[in-house]
Amino acid sequence: MASCWWRWRRGCSWRPAARSPGPGSLGRAGLSGLRAAAAAAARAQVSYFNLVKSLTSAFPNMYSISRFHHMTPAVCCCSKTRSGEKYTDPFNLGWRDLKGLYEDIRKELFISTTELKEMCEYYFDGKGKAFRPIIVVLMARACNIHHNNSRNVQASQRAIALIAEMIHTASLVHDDVIDDASSRRGKHTVNKIWGEKKAVLAGDLILSAASIALARIGNTTVVSILTQVIEDLVRGEFLQLGSKENENERFAHYLEKTFKKTASLIANSCKAVSVLGCPDPVVHEIAYQYGKNVGLAFQLIDDVLDFTSCSDRMGKPTSADLKLGLATGPVLFACQQFPEMNAMIMRRFSSPGDVDRARQYVLQSDGVQQTTYLAQRYCREAVREISKLRPSPERDALIQLSEIVLTRDK
Repeated sequence: MASCWWRWRRGCSWRPAARSPGPGSLGRAGLSGLRAAAAAAARAQVSYFNLVKSLTSAFPNMYSISRFHHMTPAVCCCSKTRSGEKYTDPFNLGWRDLKGLYEDIRKELFISTTELKEMCEYYFDGKGKAFRPIIVVLMARACNIHHNNSRNVQASQRAIALIAEMIHTASLVHDDVIDDASSRRGKHTVNKIWGEKKAVLAGDLILSAASIALARIGNTTVVSILTQVIEDLVRGEFLQLGSKENENERFAHYLEKTFKKTASLIANSCKAVSVLGCPDPVVHEIAYQYGKNVGLAFQLIDDVLDFTSCSDRMGKPTSADLKLGLATGPVLFACQQFPEMNAMIMRRFSSPGDVDRARQYVLQSDGVQQTTYLAQRYCREAVREISKLRPSPERDALIQLSEIVLTRDK
């Protein structure tokens, strides 16, 4: 495979092709397919996106991708809804089932100690995007309607939305300790106000409260699904602490880390509500695949915004990943146009001037554009999956959410 990759590299342009090769479909890429792609690339100008196909073939079930659409940077996945019913904004539609979300979470965190209570409730102030709970309740309704045309969200399904937000928030508290972050959502982090030791304990307490709420649902399958998320979060953090010398392995390593740290929670939360609302394993897989692909796209765009947005807009410092020594999608794509970045990646941008130079290389390359294209491809797959469900306003809202993921600026 290594020789195939180097033959491919010598014969290709790193810029997007002027014309689109067509939308294509996601599928498994075997070694023979990679060789064929390499030979084709040697005869024509192709996008660097094809590199992702070869890099991610090590994870065919999770990351395999065939062709990619380069005609335009437009990110629209779906311009129309197809349910035939009145459609409203996805967030407004989702919030119908999430009234009192943060109050209910604070009830789950019933704590008598004042300081610990303040720490645990610090991020549950209603100022977050609540992106995960919104997806969860919309998926719950979409699956319920698909199964038996039920328009109601079960109490257990709504509980999954709360649990997902609690797990997510606990992971943020712990991440900020590991990263020594000073700001989050436009305010000081828990670790900066109360110290690292207390912040770790606060994150643990939030996670334990989420576990108690999960056990109360009483469904062993759902418990198993969501405990996988916690395992993935830990494994993803360990992946982030490491790096790969081999360029082929480096991108696969990045995508696996992205899945475990971000997409797993969304994918498995969607699967959990589908299990609670519908007995069909096919529907469970649709929900999982939608959540996985939207989750991957969400993080890819987050990595893009680290280079293109401002700190005030993001509510946290930009170029933060470089300062932490992390090579995200834009950096890995840029590295193919500026090979001198390899040394910086391996030393995790620790030498004086590395962060500024790497940022300039990324902005001079097509790394941001290629990462956005990759996110767009994942969103197209999410739309393809969710479109298999019976038409409903909630299903169409999930389609629209995939578009919002690509166009967000914070």
